Amino acid sequence: MTTTTDLPLRDEFSLPINGEVGAHKLQNVNISVDLDVTESDKSCTYLCGNSLGLMSKRSKELIEEEVNVWATRGVIGHFDHPFKRDWVGLADHARSFLAEIVGAKEGEVACMSTLTTNLHLMLNSFYKPTLERFKILCEAKAFPSDQYAFTSQAQAHGLNPAEVILELSPRPGEFCLREEDILKVIEEEGPSIAVVIFSGVQYYTGQWFPMQSITRKAKEKGCICGWDLAHAVGNVPLSLHEWDVDFAVWCTYKYLNSGPGGIAGLYVHEKWNDSLQPKYAGWWGHDPSTRFLMPPEFSPIEGAGGFQQSNPSTFAIASLLGSLETFKKAGMMVPLRRRSIQLTNFLEQLLFQSKYFVSVDEISTKYREGQGKPGFTIITPHEPKDRGAQLSLLFLPSGSGVMQKIFESLQSHGVIGDERQPDVIRLAPVHLYNNEADCEKAAIFLDIAFDELA
Repeated sequence: MTTTTDLPLRDEFSLPINGEVGAHKLQNVNISVDLDVTESDKSCTYLCGNSLGLMSKRSKELIEEEVNVWATRGVIGHFDHPFKRDWVGLADHARSFLAEIVGAKEGEVACMSTLTTNLHLMLNSFYKPTLERFKILCEAKAFPSDQYAFTSQAQAHGLNPAEVILELSPRPGEFCLREEDILKVIEEEGPSIAVVIFSGVQYYTGQWFPMQSITRKAKEKGCICGWDLAHAVGNVPLSLHEWDVDFAVWCTYKYLNSGPGGIAGLYVHEKWNDSLQPKYAGWWGHDPSTRFLMPPEFSPIEGAGGFQQSNPSTFAIASLLGSLETFKKAGMMVPLRRRSIQLTNFLEQLLFQSKYFVSVDEISTKYREGQGKPGFTIITPHEPKDRGAQLSLLFLPSGSGVMQKIFESLQSHGVIGDERQPDVIRLAPVHLYNNEADCEKAAIFLDIAFDELA
């Protein structure tokens, strides 16, 4: 199937090939689409950008250029760069792109460090518990590193995490949190909540939380509001400044395609510039006009830049820049969001048509206590406003090992998603490089995997 956005974006990324991801050619399978792509030297069906985005070819070019500059100029590259990307200011090149993607002013954004380090920096600055206001409100089963950070922050203040961390769980029999339930807890518990911090997009279910309404309610009750945007940045449109978000952190190796372990990002609303100073100062957060004079007293860059600590990796930023330039070529988040909705809806409709699809209503009847034949349901919200590119498939019966067998079968046929134990596979048709053909192959091979299982 040809789409208007297959080119030039898809061609600007390197897709892994079947022979390198463990796929093999199908034998004796009668299906309606051309599956020559299962040959070992053909591109796989990559639907895992929610975990690790693909490599932009521009990223490879930039990294190779920086390696050559290092080889030919050495330390001079910090200040005299043949491509006008002096290393001393390279992070600033990425900052302008990131600010546009998250809906912020440039001075509110820094390209720096790693996600959890940035989260700790923000909590160290914004989490100031008192006898009356000391709780941290988050979703239950937040990503583990976030849970670890919240726990360690409570312990650092001599508090009991069990009394500090207020976790919200979905209603019985449901998979995602309801907006009204979140707002109700903030309304009732607000005077005791110091920080409200959720994931923009929940990593397990793929739910896009109603960020604007949660932020508004948190501010009404006097709470600090922050967001972990690891699965939201580059995935869904954001307006952090307009929404009056206090702080946010994110990684860049998922939808922003910066490469494994890529550099992260940080946002602080400009309203804090006069009253909030970095608690853990570092050389790279010092005023660039005097940084290399090595003054003994720290003079922070105004805004988010003041939280920088160390000289960032040139190669990590170059890799990110290559992808961000591709985002810019695509028109940034407005057209990409339209494309994302189109693709995700298309994949969902194909999955609905599977003979192995089980509605959520059927789960409580057919699959009680391990009954029911192998099948799957979708636990990601159906409405586009409540999700990004990711669809989370829950495999049934729960705890039966069906998911692992399906996952291995999909990979053997060149369909790359990712597994979340014990029963979920996440598939993400990413707007920059996936197309309808990818969605069709994923749905076809999912049915074939179930057929093989039977």
